[in-house]
Amino acid sequence: MLNRSALLLRYKAPAVQWINDADPSPGGSPVTAEEVNHDRIVYLVSDEVSESPEEVRRWVKANWRNLFESELEAWYTVPSLWPKRTLKRFDEWFEVECHSMMIDTLGTPIVDDEAAE
Repeated sequence: MLNRSALLLRYKAPAVQWINDADPSPGGSPVTAEEVNHDRIVYLVSDEVSESPEEVRRWVKANWRNLFESELEAWYTVPSLWPKRTLKRFDEWFEVECHSMMIDTLGTPIVDDEAAE
């Protein structure tokens, strides 16, 4: 078991709409909420964050901008395509999930792929 919790963002309809509207190469079929939420970024946070919904919210309020920009960059790397970022918009676009149980089933060292470069 890892001494971390997992935080994930589930995209709501306004975020999915932005993904489709901001597409710099329109013409393909629009993505759906199901497709967007199929494979999400997992953010590892301290165990203390997952102790209560109030702790999750406190952590999100302190880190929403980094989370928001990470998610936007996963779709479009050009910041000029990004919308104005506010906590209100973050709340309108994402549902926050926090999972306190993380079990490493491999038993091998966890390696940061980017640090190894």
